[in-house]
Amino acid sequence: MEGKGMGNVEVAWEDVISVIQLVRTHLIVIAAALICMAAVMFIAGRWKKPVKGFIRFQSFMAFIVVVALVVNTMLSGALYNTLNVVLSDKGKLSQENIDHSRQVIEEITGEGIVLTKNKDSFLPLAPQKINVFGWSSTNPIYGGTGSGTVDTTTAVGILEGLENAGFETNSELSDLYVNYRADRPVISINEGQEWTLPEVPASKYPDNMIEYAKEFSDTAVIVLSRTGGEGTDLPQDMGSIMDGSTMHVGTKYLKGSYVNNSVEYADFEAGQSYLEPSRTEADLVEMVCSEFENVIVVYNGANTLELDWTNDYEQIKSVLLCAGAGATGFNALGNVIAGNVNPSGKTVDTWVKDLKQAPYINNIGHFAYTNTKDVEEAAKAAWEKADGIVSFVNYTEGIYTGYRFYETAAEEKLINYNDHVMYPFGYGLSYTTFDQKMGELQITEDSIRVDVTVTNTGDTAGKEVVELYYSPPYVNGGIEKSSVNLAAFGKTDLLEPGKSQTLTISFPIEDMASYDTYGAGAYVLESGDYEISLRSDSHNVIERKVYKADRTILFDKDNPHSDDVVAAENRLDFAEGDVVYLSRADGFANYEEAVKAPENFELQGEVQGNGTYNPEDYNNPEDVMPITGADNDMELFELRGAGYDDPRWETLLDQVTVDEMVELIAYGGHQTAAVDSVKKLRTLDTDGPAGVNSSTLGAFGTGYCSEIVIAQTWNEELAAKAAQGISREFTDYNIVGWYAPSMNLHRSAFGGRNFEYYSEDSLLSSKMALAEVSAAVEEGIYPYIKHFVLNEQEINRNALLCTWFNEQSVRELYLKPFEYCVKNIEKGKLAVMSSYNFLGTEWAGGCTALLNDILREEWGFRGMVISDYFGNYGYMDADRAVRGGTDLMLGTAGNEAIMTDLSATSVTAMRQAVKNIFYVTVNSAAYEEYTPGTIPSWMLILYITDAVIAVLVLLTEILMIRSFIKKRKDSIRIEAVNAEGESKE
Repeated sequence: MEGKGMGNVEVAWEDVISVIQLVRTHLIVIAAALICMAAVMFIAGRWKKPVKGFIRFQSFMAFIVVVALVVNTMLSGALYNTLNVVLSDKGKLSQENIDHSRQVIEEITGEGIVLTKNKDSFLPLAPQKINVFGWSSTNPIYGGTGSGTVDTTTAVGILEGLENAGFETNSELSDLYVNYRADRPVISINEGQEWTLPEVPASKYPDNMIEYAKEFSDTAVIVLSRTGGEGTDLPQDMGSIMDGSTMHVGTKYLKGSYVNNSVEYADFEAGQSYLEPSRTEADLVEMVCSEFENVIVVYNGANTLELDWTNDYEQIKSVLLCAGAGATGFNALGNVIAGNVNPSGKTVDTWVKDLKQAPYINNIGHFAYTNTKDVEEAAKAAWEKADGIVSFVNYTEGIYTGYRFYETAAEEKLINYNDHVMYPFGYGLSYTTFDQKMGELQITEDSIRVDVTVTNTGDTAGKEVVELYYSPPYVNGGIEKSSVNLAAFGKTDLLEPGKSQTLTISFPIEDMASYDTYGAGAYVLESGDYEISLRSDSHNVIERKVYKADRTILFDKDNPHSDDVVAAENRLDFAEGDVVYLSRADGFANYEEAVKAPENFELQGEVQGNGTYNPEDYNNPEDVMPITGADNDMELFELRGAGYDDPRWETLLDQVTVDEMVELIAYGGHQTAAVDSVKKLRTLDTDGPAGVNSSTLGAFGTGYCSEIVIAQTWNEELAAKAAQGISREFTDYNIVGWYAPSMNLHRSAFGGRNFEYYSEDSLLSSKMALAEVSAAVEEGIYPYIKHFVLNEQEINRNALLCTWFNEQSVRELYLKPFEYCVKNIEKGKLAVMSSYNFLGTEWAGGCTALLNDILREEWGFRGMVISDYFGNYGYMDADRAVRGGTDLMLGTAGNEAIMTDLSATSVTAMRQAVKNIFYVTVNSAAYEEYTPGTIPSWMLILYITDAVIAVLVLLTEILMIRSFIKKRKDSIRIEAVNAEGESKE
């Protein structure tokens, strides 16, 4: 979690229970041997010495031998794959890579901080004494939670970052905050969420402390923070948290609590969201602004806080956005305030003034079906800890998310833009000024290119982002189209005052096509005028040109996109449901109907949990059992670099046994298991998006800044630098699989994992994701791009969450970053992690339309797909997953990950999954220095231990037998002497 300390993913007790179940038979055998030993020892009491002692010792030695044999069988059998993860041969972080990471994190944060207000050019501020208010100044957000947690034990805090930049901070204030509360409240996946915002009430600041602060400096910084977490979206209505009513809903995702900062008032009233200032925070702002003439507000969070109040105070001169900054990013915050770094970050979301008026607000959160009791009972029967709630979420806004809605709604006169938007998408200020000039459009057969000349017209060196948008022709009632869409972007080098740089920005013409769900069932580029505009952000136009499409182009099976293997078509329309989706027709005439809260809570269709899914119902009687266990004398290494369709793959796969297939697929948590028949190495995989973070492997790396900070740089080179640094730390630990980057979108400001995702925009997310993925692949790492797909909500994420959407929105927005990475990365270098949620009524991890038809057939993906953490949850089933296109289960011990159906249909699907796993792992860094016959070091230790035990047992037995014989002879001799003496008497 955030705050100082080592954070990592919580213990998966499902795995602990599964491990016990795996070795249950072994434990029973040991218990039986113990009982037998006790019985023999008891019976041996009838004999005299030395026979009694000999029999008892032999029974003990027999017990030791049995235990040793059972333990060996257990370790090399049932627990082999689990121990291969836990006891893996791990390296050690090099100081060189640690130092490199810390430098890169600071550099990225320097460009990822966004300056949104700077009245009278108040910043930069020469290093001086400065008052820092706000409890979060002593407990800032460094990263995320869950897999996105970072190690903050050596991280630089906000106060330290300011001091490193030359400022002197008021220690009386920081001492007050530390003494008020030392730790940040825990927002947990499983143990409940404490949403408390610790803040000293204004009335608790002693008068002499404020007087001293005014003497100390006339400048004050106010730090406010917010965070959500993995499994925990931010509350939309704090009323239900404050009164505790969410505790009774019956799901772990709504176990929120809050402790007020004062007994005299509540921090939040019913109806207020977590992304509004609390009463105590508002009072703090009022107090500081009443005492200090110059105030800087620093917002430390990834979720868009309502900040319109910053315009209500003349004293608030500057506002800075600085989300999770990782190990050293707060050094950059100090340097930005001091002017050592000129801010060049831009927003990656639309910041609105009132989130309660956002188009999605009524369709996020907890919605449970009322007619699914049978599925809920079946889920709980399959897994007793299942939430047993069949829930849903409706993506009613369709393609109109973020700036796409606000820009289009303003154009259609649905809203007054300035009444709603605080900061547009792509907005950010600098300490200097820039002039941007747009050249003429250079049109080729398939692309549009334009030169943009950027000149620094101010007196400070700085960088500037160039943003290019397109506005397509729209026909009322026709294909849905946003009036503004990001087409391409670039960023200048550091420009000295008076210097210029020309950036050539280009994008494919076909990228402006819209997906026509209800007409052609394909992408369509309609004829007409396409406005290509250079903008400072999504709303403010600098210059515009027009591209004229003379004819309508249909991208169907006869004319696919240039990078399609098969043209896109309606494949997910089963997940549209009976939802009314927002339409631009007649000026958003259906707005009220589309965005209202759900009224129908009865599921139309069938959701299958583990208790209702039977793989035999889906077997194909015409399938033929594949060859297994053949002796073809091939090794996986021989196919490194071979094409996916190389015929030698079939020869190699014939060697793999069914048991090996089952184990490789089932034990995919933090590894891909070894396969002896083809001499496949065990490879290690792990979290997380902000660097190495694995409690399972005991491996922790440098804490990188959150992905949203990377995105706010609008700098693909820096995104690549981040992934390169993370990958090198992975390599230090001998880990080759990276559960990242995450590329879901910020559909809502309340998304619990917005820190882990780049943006509300699909194009920006695509570009930044590809930069990270490409850099990781260059280092021999295979990234698992995640979560595929529509994992924008954490509430009920693994409680049978049915997600309803239309094909156009998922094609144009939510699939786009994944598609972009798959199509631009060499085959065999990439992996995908599926998501927990359902698409309509089909689990994403078993949805063949998604994982086979779209991912593999349309996009040409050749690699492996892993599930999200395989905790069963009452619906995750390996048989269904493998048949649907998932190859590997992210679990370390059984659950439903063990394939139970071994029909020809199932084995054929397993064979394909095994090939996909082999194809990626053999082309990774794991095989760059391949040594045949390598076995894990823990197995060598086991062999040596066995040998030592065997020798000790043998020697002990020899000594015991010799001792017994000697004692027996002595006993016989004594008996003989005694008998002779008695006869003489």
